[in-house]
Amino acid sequence: MSDETAGVVIFALTYVLVCARRMGWLGLDRPGAALLGASACVLAGVLSAEQAVAAIDGRTILLLAGMMGMGAFLAADGFFDRAAVWLARTARTPSRLLAALVWSAGGLSALVTNDAVCVLGAPLVVELVRRYRLPALPYLLALATAANTGSVATLVGNPQNMLCASLGHLAYRDHLMLVGPVAVVSLVVNHAVLRLLFGKDLRGRLPIEHEDSGPVVTRRTAALFAVVCATVLGYLAGADLAWTSVAGCAVMFVVVRPRSPEQIWQRVDWSVLLFFAGLFVVVEAFVRTGVPALFFTVFPLEQGTGLASWLRLSAIFLFGSNIVSNVPFILVVREQMSSLPDPRLGWELLAVASTFAGNLTLLGSVANIIVAEKASGVGGVGFLSYLRAGAPVALLTTLVGSVMMWWMAG
Repeated sequence: MSDETAGVVIFALTYVLVCARRMGWLGLDRPGAALLGASACVLAGVLSAEQAVAAIDGRTILLLAGMMGMGAFLAADGFFDRAAVWLARTARTPSRLLAALVWSAGGLSALVTNDAVCVLGAPLVVELVRRYRLPALPYLLALATAANTGSVATLVGNPQNMLCASLGHLAYRDHLMLVGPVAVVSLVVNHAVLRLLFGKDLRGRLPIEHEDSGPVVTRRTAALFAVVCATVLGYLAGADLAWTSVAGCAVMFVVVRPRSPEQIWQRVDWSVLLFFAGLFVVVEAFVRTGVPALFFTVFPLEQGTGLASWLRLSAIFLFGSNIVSNVPFILVVREQMSSLPDPRLGWELLAVASTFAGNLTLLGSVANIIVAEKASGVGGVGFLSYLRAGAPVALLTTLVGSVMMWWMAG
C-alpha cells in the first residue's frame, strides 16, 4: 500500500471512529480514536516522527489549555452554581429563564469557550429542570445552541476560532469588531427560534423557593473575573493569544491561591487536548496525499465582491464542517485559503460558518454532545429533537452572519 493510499485510509477510519463518538467494543472514545490514527500515520510511514510532531499546532493547544484552566477556577469557586440559582430567582418565569440562559451561555462562551460553558453549565441546567419541574428540552437546547452561537464573538470562544486565529493570523480586536455584532444579532435569532418552537411549554411562573443562596459574586469571584478581564485587555492590545491565556490561568493560582491546586487540574479536560493533537497529525497525513488539493481543483474556493459569492463560500464552509467535522475541515481547507483574494476575510468567514455549523446537528459540536450526555438523567437530547431546533438556528445564523459580514466588509 502506497503512503498516499495509507493516508486516505487512516483518515477515513479515524473519521468514522471520531463520528461514532464511542466504540464500546474497541474501548475507544474521540481522543483515543485520534491518537490511534496519529500513531498509525507514523507506524505506517505516512509521516515521520519529526513530521508528526511538527504537524501539532502548539499555539492552539496552549490557548485551549489556558482557557480551560480559567474556566476550572470559576467552577471550583462555585460561581456557576450560584449564578444558576440567581438566574431562576431573577427570571421568575420559564420564558424569561430561557432568555437568561441563552444570553448568559452566549456571553460566557465568548470568554471561557463554549465547551467549558457546557461542561460546567449542563449539570446546573439539569438541576434547575428538576428543582422547578421544567420541560428539559428547551433549556438543554438553549445551553448548547447559545454556547455555540455566542462563542463566535471572540477568537478564544471555541476551538475552531482558535485554530482560525492561529492559521490565519487573525487579530483579536479586529475579529471582535467585525464578528461581535454578528454574535449579538445571531443570539437574537437563536432565542427567537427557541421561543417560537417551545413558547407553549414556557407559560406560567416558577415555583421559587425562599432560601437565600448568598451573593453570586464573592470577593474571590471578583478577583477571578479581574484576571479574565486583564487577559481580554491583553488580547485587545495585540498580545499573543496562546501565551496570554496561559498567563491568565497561571496568575489565577497566585491571586486565589487554592488550598488544593489538584482540584483545578482535575477540572481541565485533558482528553480534549490529546484529541486535537492526534487530529493535527491525521489531517496533515491526509493533506499530504493530495486528495484535498484535487477536490478544490474541481470545486475551487471563490470569494467575489457580490453577496452571492459570499453566501456560496459560507455554504461550502457550513456543510464541509458537518461532513468532516469543523476542526478537521479547517485543517483540510487551510492550504486553499491563501488562494482567496482577501485571505483574512476568508478566515473570518470560515470562523463564523464553522462555528454556526456546530448547531446544525447533534453531532456537529462537542458542546452538543456534552449537554446530551450530561442530561441523560432528565431525558437527554435525541438526534431528531435536536435537529428540529438546531437546523433552523444554524442556517439562519449563517445567512445573517454572512450578509452582515459582506455588508461590513464592503
